[in-house]
Amino acid sequence: MDTIRLAPHDNIVVLTRSVDAGETVIIEGRPHRVSCALGPGHKLAVCDIPAGGKIFKYGAPIGSATADIRTGDHVHLHNLQSDYLPTYTLEPDRHFHFNA
Repeated sequence: MDTIRLAPHDNIVVLTRSVDAGETVIIEGRPHRVSCALGPGHKLAVCDIPAGGKIFKYGAPIGSATADIRTGDHVHLHNLQSDYLPTYTLEPDRHFHFNA
């Protein structure tokens, strides 16, 4: 099994293994070619998701698509915006310290 859907209403699946760019993976019984090398845990779209559409993982919305996402596309920071965290918290050059 290449991917797993974590909840019935999710519109993404999670890779169960590493894949190379150009490799074909099976998503919900259908073959799809991945465009880049990815590790286990990365998300792939189960269906077309329009820009602005919600991304569901574990049955809950985790963010919104910032561009149209096609079935089989990698879903990550390049096309997903968190609905919970400000974008600047996802930038690798920033460090934040919280006072307790």
